[in-house]
Amino acid sequence: MPDRELHVVTGAFGYSGKYIAARLLAAGHRVRTLTHSPNRANPFGGQVEAHPFHFDDLGKLVDSLRGASVFYNTYWVRFNYAVRHRNPSRT
Repeated sequence: MPDRELHVVTGAFGYSGKYIAARLLAAGHRVRTLTHSPNRANPFGGQVEAHPFHFDDLGKLVDSLRGASVFYNTYWVRFNYAVRHRNPSRT
């Protein structure tokens, strides 16, 4: 039997990611999630491999994605818009 493709989903235990993960599992893929809570109860009964995500550490992020064929990012990057887009001429 050929190896099953690995798909990585951010937040596969959360609102949007759980639907993506369920469809991927139903299609026969291996699924890994990158999550803030890797020790949280796995709603997929252990079928989804959980890893902490490290968007701020390139080496750890690369390790988390190693072997993946596809990456689904459902993580909403939050930042302070006012600070990042402040017009310096108005300060």
